[in-house]
Amino acid sequence: MSKTILLDGSSLTRAQLVAVARQGASVALDQAQLARVQRAADFLAEKVSCGEPTYGVTTGFGSNADKLLGAHRVRDELPVSHAGAPEGTLMEELQHNLIITHAVCVGKPFGEDVVRAMLLIRINTLMRGHSGIRVSTLEALTAMLNAGVVPVVPEKGSVGASGDLAPLSHLAIVLLGGGEAFHRGERMSGGEALKRAGLQPIRLSFKEGLALNNGTAQMLATGALALDTLEALLDTADVAAAMTLDAFAGRSGALRPEVHALRPHPGQVDVAARVRERLAGSTLLDIPYHLVPRFKSWTAEAWSEPDDQALSFDIGWDWVPANQRHGREAFYSRFLPFKGGKKHQPQDAYSLRCMPQVHGAVRDAWAQACRVFDIELNSVTDNPLIFPDNDDAQFIEEQVISAGHFHGMPLALAMSYVKAAIPVLASISERRLNKLVDPATNDGLPAFLTGNEDGTDSGFMIVQYTAAALVNDLATRAHPASVYSVPTSANAEDHVSMGANEARHVLEMMEDLGHVLALELYTAAQALDYRQEMLNAARRLATRGGWQALAAKIANAPREDQPHHPQFVAEVQQLAAALAGAGDFHAGASVREAHATLRGQIGFMHRDRAMDGDIRAVCALVRDGAFRAGH
Repeated sequence: MSKTILLDGSSLTRAQLVAVARQGASVALDQAQLARVQRAADFLAEKVSCGEPTYGVTTGFGSNADKLLGAHRVRDELPVSHAGAPEGTLMEELQHNLIITHAVCVGKPFGEDVVRAMLLIRINTLMRGHSGIRVSTLEALTAMLNAGVVPVVPEKGSVGASGDLAPLSHLAIVLLGGGEAFHRGERMSGGEALKRAGLQPIRLSFKEGLALNNGTAQMLATGALALDTLEALLDTADVAAAMTLDAFAGRSGALRPEVHALRPHPGQVDVAARVRERLAGSTLLDIPYHLVPRFKSWTAEAWSEPDDQALSFDIGWDWVPANQRHGREAFYSRFLPFKGGKKHQPQDAYSLRCMPQVHGAVRDAWAQACRVFDIELNSVTDNPLIFPDNDDAQFIEEQVISAGHFHGMPLALAMSYVKAAIPVLASISERRLNKLVDPATNDGLPAFLTGNEDGTDSGFMIVQYTAAALVNDLATRAHPASVYSVPTSANAEDHVSMGANEARHVLEMMEDLGHVLALELYTAAQALDYRQEMLNAARRLATRGGWQALAAKIANAPREDQPHHPQFVAEVQQLAAALAGAGDFHAGASVREAHATLRGQIGFMHRDRAMDGDIRAVCALVRDGAFRAGH
């Protein structure tokens, strides 16, 4: 990708982060803002030369903050190579040792996208000019990102305050020629990666180690990428829900705008509008109950017309005799007395009727996290903070201020909110899937969405098992990490956020959420095909064969000699006329597009076949954003 993102410390967006992390965009540094960066570095050097004591510059770190650096090395008798310290001053050794001793994470490495996002975030926050880093060091960090040197950063080791010290040290150690890195997909030593990229290792100056590893870049990177993925999955969930509602020939009243105006939570209102848009043009929604046939097992005698003999199902209704209509006269004055697949009830189950409320609440959790993360993207998160332009200051403590911006609790709690929302979205999706395969709840569709004429087919039975397992797994992982602080640094850091764990968990949970939604789409497409084909077969039957052909599908049609036979004939004729005049039955336009996308890779399953390839294909479609808005 040739796009270049200009960084000034104040205007980085999540979209730009994704462009750098996942699309390979490069970065450039705003030259005017670099003057502020250098101003802070020069100020710090001046104060050090005057002998002013400064945390992390002339003192140790954390619980070692009470240790002031001396003018001379106590260990002069030790060879430099034996001591493991670089040549130079104690202050340079302090910064070098900070990085090499803090790079202690464990576990498998983060993906390249996460590490590139971490580098980008660190560069951007340092561009604010309150960290004391030199322009040359910041440019070296930028060159490493643009050259495709991706430090190996193991996933586990940050407590989220003082920032992401350990993982950020794995970033910085490569700048020094240490650690490990990937270059063009190959893992090697950090020094070798720099060499292959045509870069040189650097030596750190005053506070630069602290500037590089003290901040919230890991939790911010993982969380921001998770939010990008979740945005696509929220769109996918709305598409899946719309397809399922069409497959049920459901009711649209619960989506109406005047309904949601009475409880105007932003996400709820938004989801209702999105689902309405996807269902626009549907002739399945709000269909009269009496038009919907129920599935009957296929038999060789089911269809006489050549065009219909290839169908894998039969259809049918029950007739409601006059003596069974007492107390329901008002209903049967509006609807014909036939019971097919659609239950005579004015409202759908919660998983269909309440999708705006549930999907909307999850979307609100996402939006709140986005608000927090957008602020953090352009915040200064290291410590201490340098204010070189505070000309009224009398003491160094008024210009070099120790604060707590590295504490990740704002991000951690935002991620806790999202973390709790993920299994909720997965759960309602699985419940819709389950309704589709259960003949007791799927409104006349075949059990497990297969004909199973010979009793040998399982159909979509086990698809629901997988979805159930995933929902349970997501639910057990939803416990918030942010509520459990484990103090560190000999209790100098006595309350930490665990935000790095929180954001990492959320990013990892995205995959399984996507899988659940993929399974619903896979199942809903099968159900939608059945629903449309059954209704259109009924319409063709009524159009071609008149009421007699339709009457043959009524399970309890009266005998010729029964006195109410004329009433039955009249009512079947009305049913035939209603079906023949209904026109083609089809889903909403956006649902049809999503269905066509899926059917482009996965065919309708007439009878049992190996489903593993289908599952891989639909999961890949969801992963690639095939069902997100505007794709």
